[in-house]
Amino acid sequence: MKPRVQHPKVHEPTDRGGSYWYFRYWADVPQADNTLRSVRRFQIVGPSQGSNRLSKRQAEVERDKFLATINIPSAQQKLADGMALFSRVAEEYKRLHVLGKVGDHFLLAAPTRQKYLIHLEQRIEPMWGGYRLGEIRTPEVEAWLNLSCNSWHLRNDVRGILSGVFTKAQDWGYWAEGKRNPIHGVAIGEKWNIRPERILSEEETVRVLRHLRDPNLLILETALATGARISEILGLTWANVNLAGGFVEIAQRCWRGDIARPKSRRSRRVLALGHLVERYAAKAASEHPPPEQCVFGRSDGSGLPVWDSGVRQALKRAAALEGCDFPGLGPHSFRRANITWRQEVGGSSIEVSRIAGHSTVRMTEEYTKVQLGRQAQLTELIQDRLARTAEKQDLSLLELIAEAGQD
Repeated sequence: MKPRVQHPKVHEPTDRGGSYWYFRYWADVPQADNTLRSVRRFQIVGPSQGSNRLSKRQAEVERDKFLATINIPSAQQKLADGMALFSRVAEEYKRLHVLGKVGDHFLLAAPTRQKYLIHLEQRIEPMWGGYRLGEIRTPEVEAWLNLSCNSWHLRNDVRGILSGVFTKAQDWGYWAEGKRNPIHGVAIGEKWNIRPERILSEEETVRVLRHLRDPNLLILETALATGARISEILGLTWANVNLAGGFVEIAQRCWRGDIARPKSRRSRRVLALGHLVERYAAKAASEHPPPEQCVFGRSDGSGLPVWDSGVRQALKRAAALEGCDFPGLGPHSFRRANITWRQEVGGSSIEVSRIAGHSTVRMTEEYTKVQLGRQAQLTELIQDRLARTAEKQDLSLLELIAEAGQD
């Protein structure tokens, strides 16, 4: 629809029994299909008779004031004012962003795509699909999240996706440039977890690993030794394993059968195997694999990596036998353990963050679990330090007393 500049004449009715000035104009009315339809409207300006009467000139001035807000915006500008339906923008968001590609590569990783689609189609669109962007208000979104999401992480995910829709809406002309994103003001409270934040102790870890066999054992030992994600370990091919150098290169990942690039730029990294290099060398010697073969392939001859669910189930069974299973225990728990223990043995937070492939040190802090034994050790170190200081002061005092006695 082309923008129009209207300048209709002001009339005084002669056949309606009234005494007033009026004019007719065209208004663009939003439709359900996200388009605008022109509708003829009738607008009264003011009285033409009586003590408060307007002259025709005055009526024309009032007409121009009214039309100033209509003549300026185009159809696209009206959409940018928030008149677009959320459902229509959400469809574009899914098509161009969630499922968007650059060449043969998706913009988002497979786990992220699945999460976004589930939240959009099962939570966000059923609630907000019938609203126009400009009708979505911060307090209503906050109240909805509090009622519909039973965990902090779920609220954070859904809020982030909603905010992303508005960000893209601005990029695509559905939301005015510089206009405040209403989701930015949505509060979700202090972070909390439904599942306990814990990792296996060193003693529990050793006992659990004794129940496991390869390939599950080597997979979990790799997660524990390197801090790699389970998807990164399952994505390893023998071309990524350098036995002479004693390291593996994280060049791809495998998530539920989908092989793709690592999660982020920092996730592409080299990880030292330490003592595990002997285990990898023995595996290579027994299998004589070609470089393109998966290190942890299935036994069905498909050439695909094993499923992470099988590794998780084996770990859960082993932990149950030792009485140390807990909700949330999985291969990722061993990554958390590596990040925690690497700092306990002297690694800096920056070093650990780079090795873990985290985008920020703050994320590494979230992964770090200070166990009670480590707390006790640090507490005793402080107490011992104070005790040594006190002993030095007491010794100095005794020396002073001795010197005074000699005088």
